[in-house]
Amino acid sequence: MAREHTRTYFLGKLARELEFRGLDATLRADPPSLRVGDPGARLLTETVDCVPIAEGWYYRWSWGEVVESTTNPAEAADRIARILGPIP
Repeated sequence: MAREHTRTYFLGKLARELEFRGLDATLRADPPSLRVGDPGARLLTETVDCVPIAEGWYYRWSWGEVVESTTNPAEAADRIARILGPIP
């Protein structure tokens, strides 16, 4: 149960950063993950979760590639926004 709380905590920090960048971020409870998308492009969404790796906790795309360390949710949000955000 402690791992689920840790995941939820880190995902909540990332959700706030994503919302600052204009993206929708919906926290899913089981298993803890974020459904992220551009509010103007409902068809483009992605799931991001949070996993422990030997070096610490990391945000991860649904296909398993690491996004960024949970120690830097702002950088993780920037990377996600570059992929899922509105095209300028």
